[in-house]
Amino acid sequence: MITAPKVIISTAITGSVHVPSQSDHLPLTPAQIVESAVEAAEAGSAIIHLHARHPADGRPAFEPEIFEEIIPPIMDRCDAVINITTGGSSAMTIEQRLAAAARFSPELASLNMGSMNFVYAGIADKVTNWKYDWEKPYVLNTYRHPFINSFEQIEYALRELGEKGGTRFEYECYDIGHLYTLAYFVDRGLVRPPLFIQGVFGILGGIGADHANLTHMVAIADKLFGGEYHFSAFAAGRHQMQFATHSAWLGGHVRVGLEDSLYIGKGELATSNAQQVRKIRSIVEDLGRSIATPDEARAMLGLKGADKVTR
Repeated sequence: MITAPKVIISTAITGSVHVPSQSDHLPLTPAQIVESAVEAAEAGSAIIHLHARHPADGRPAFEPEIFEEIIPPIMDRCDAVINITTGGSSAMTIEQRLAAAARFSPELASLNMGSMNFVYAGIADKVTNWKYDWEKPYVLNTYRHPFINSFEQIEYALRELGEKGGTRFEYECYDIGHLYTLAYFVDRGLVRPPLFIQGVFGILGGIGADHANLTHMVAIADKLFGGEYHFSAFAAGRHQMQFATHSAWLGGHVRVGLEDSLYIGKGELATSNAQQVRKIRSIVEDLGRSIATPDEARAMLGLKGADKVTR
C-alpha cells in the first residue's frame, strides 16, 4: 500500500440503499444533493461520490438529465473531485448504471468488482411509516435478486469510461475475491496503477465488519499489488467511523457519507454529510495525519483534472 502523507476524505452523499422514510436529512432533490456536496467539500472532503434521485419521490435515478442538475453546480461552487457511481442500483441495467459517467467523463468513477448478494431488506423491519409506495418493495427485492457485476460488465466499464474518456476508478471491493478480480484486469493491462481500492465492509452478502477482515484485506492487497495502490475503507451502518479510523491508522484513506450510514453517533441521526466529514477529519487529525486537498488527491490518484470533465 502507498502510505500517503495526507488522508483523502471521500463523501458518499446519498447513494441508492437508504430510502426517504429512514431520515429526513437524506438529500433527495438535485438542489439538496448539490448543497450537501458543497458543504462536505468545505468541511474537508476531497472527493464527492455521487448518485442521483428522482426529486419527486427519492427513487434512485440514472438519467443524465438529473445528473446535469447536480454535477455542473457542484463544480461551479467547489473544486472537489467528482466521483460518479457506476453501481447505481441492482435494479438498473449496466447501460443505465454507466449513463451519467458516460455523459460527463468524470475524473473518477466507482466500479464494483464482482457480483454478489447485496441485501438491505432488513430496512423493512425497521421502518413503520413509509413515505412512498416504492420503498418497501425496493428494499425487499434485494433479498431475492443478486447484484450482478460480471467480468464482461467490468471490462465494458473499463473500456467505455477508462480507455475512451480517461476516467480512473475507485475499485469497490466487497470481499477478498474482488481483489483477485482486480488483479486479473491488472494482468490484462486494462487497469493501471496507481490503483484506488475501496474496501467495503458490513454489507449483508459481502465481507463482514470485523476489523480482522480489514487488516486481512490490506495484507492480500499488498501481496497482489505491492506499493502500487492507495487503500480506503468504510463500513456500513454503525461501524462507519470505526472502520474509517482503522483505515487511517493503517496509513490509508477514509470514506464517510449518508450513503453508508445515516447516523453520527449511537441512536443519533446525522443532520448532514458535512457533520460526518467534520467528525472523521477531527479523528484523522488526532491521529497526527493531515487532510488532502482536492488537488493533492488528484496528484496521488493520477487523475486527469477537472478541466477534462465534460460540462
